[in-house]
Amino acid sequence: MDNSAPQPQFGVGSEVGKLRKVLVHRPDLSPRRLTPANHDTLLFDDLLWVEHAQIEHDHFTAIMRERGVAVYYLEQLMVEALQSHPQAQQRIVERVITPLTVGMSLYDELYDLLLDMAPATLVKHLIGGLTKAETEAMYDLGPAEHTSLIAAASDQDTFLLPPLPNSLFTRDSSCWIYGGVTLNPMYYAARRAEAVNVALVYHYHPLFREASFEFWYPMDGRIDEYQALDFGHASLEGGDVMPIGNKTVLIGISERTSPQMIEALSETLFARGAAERVIACQMTRDRAHMHLDTVFTMLDRDAVTIYPKIVDKIKAFSIRPGNKAWEFDIREEQSFLSAVADALACKKLRVLPTGGDEYRQAREQWDDGNNVVALEPGVVIAYRKNTHTNQAFRNAGIEVLEIDGFELGRGRGGGHCMTCPLLRDGI
Repeated sequence: MDNSAPQPQFGVGSEVGKLRKVLVHRPDLSPRRLTPANHDTLLFDDLLWVEHAQIEHDHFTAIMRERGVAVYYLEQLMVEALQSHPQAQQRIVERVITPLTVGMSLYDELYDLLLDMAPATLVKHLIGGLTKAETEAMYDLGPAEHTSLIAAASDQDTFLLPPLPNSLFTRDSSCWIYGGVTLNPMYYAARRAEAVNVALVYHYHPLFREASFEFWYPMDGRIDEYQALDFGHASLEGGDVMPIGNKTVLIGISERTSPQMIEALSETLFARGAAERVIACQMTRDRAHMHLDTVFTMLDRDAVTIYPKIVDKIKAFSIRPGNKAWEFDIREEQSFLSAVADALACKKLRVLPTGGDEYRQAREQWDDGNNVVALEPGVVIAYRKNTHTNQAFRNAGIEVLEIDGFELGRGRGGGHCMTCPLLRDGI
C-alpha cells in the first residue's frame, strides 16, 4: 500500500467516518437582533438567551476538540480571508451593496463605508446586520432623509444590511460532498446571503485557496458568479444533503430543497465522477421537519435514527446517470430505508426510532432528537433533553456525548445542523 500519497485537506466521504475538520459559527450579534416582531421573518421560533447559547456552543465545540476535531469558526475565517487577499473586500461589498439592496440614493455612501471598514468590523456587520442608527452614529454617515426614500421611510432600527442569525446552522449554506463543495441557493431570502459569506471563505482564505478541491455548484465558487446566477425555482440546503459513502448521496426533497436543484447537482456529480447514485427522498413539507436531517441521521456504519411518523412515508427515487448529458435513469425504491441499506451494502440496517410514546416522540423530534452529529462510527453528540432517544442509542451500543441545547435548539437545529464537516473519512 502506498502511504506516500498526500492526504486531502478537505472533503467528506461519509456521514459517520472520523470527523477531522468542521466549520461552526458561535452565536453573537445576529441572534441579539431577534425580537418578538421579527423572529418569524428571520426563521426562529423563539428568542435566544444569547449568553447562555454561547456557553452551550462552547461546550459543543470543546467536546469536538477533545475528540481530535479541528474546529474552525466562520467569523474568524471571513476576517482572515479579507486580510489575506487585496480583492476580497471589494468583491463581497460589491455583492451586498447594490442599488437593489440599499437603494440608488444610499448606494455610493454605503459602498464606500463598507469598503473602508476594518475587516473585523465588516464581518461583524455582514453576519450581524447594520442598522440606520449605526450608520449614522458609529460611522458618521450623515442623515439622508431628504435624499433617500429608504432613509426617509425608515426608523433608526431599520436594517440596511439584514442580520443572519441562521448562520449558526453552518450545515445549510454549503455542502461538502466527497471531493468538492456546493454554495447553496437557499430557499428563504432571509438566508441567501449566508452562502455569499462562505463563498468569501472558500475562494479567498489561504486554507482553501491553496487546497485542491472541486466546486460542484457554482462551477468555480466565485462571489461575482454566485451573484449573477438566476436560480429560478431551484433551491438547496445542506440539511437535506448526506454523502453516505459508496459514491451515493441522499438528498431530501423538502420544504427547502427542490427537485430542480437535485437534478442540476446530480448531473454535475455524475459528469465529474464524484457520485454514481443520488437517492432523492420526497418528504412532506412542514416546519417541524424542514430538512431530511431533522428526521434522519446516521449513528454508525449500519445504524440510523429516524422519526418514524415522517420517515415511513418518504418516497425514495434512485437517480443514476443516463445515456447522455442531462438524462437520468430514475427508479422508485421499495422504501427509503431499504434504499439506504442497499447503498451502504448493509445486510440489515439498525434503525433506532425517536424514543418514548407518541407524544414523547413528537416532542423529542421537535427538540432535535434525530438531529445528531457523528464524530466517528458509533459516537454522536446529542442534546441532553432528549432522554428517551439518547437512552435508546445507548441501549444499541452508541456512545452519546450530551450537551445542553435549551437555547441553541430554539432555532430548530441540533448538532448535525450546527456543523459543516470540512474533512471526514469515508467508511
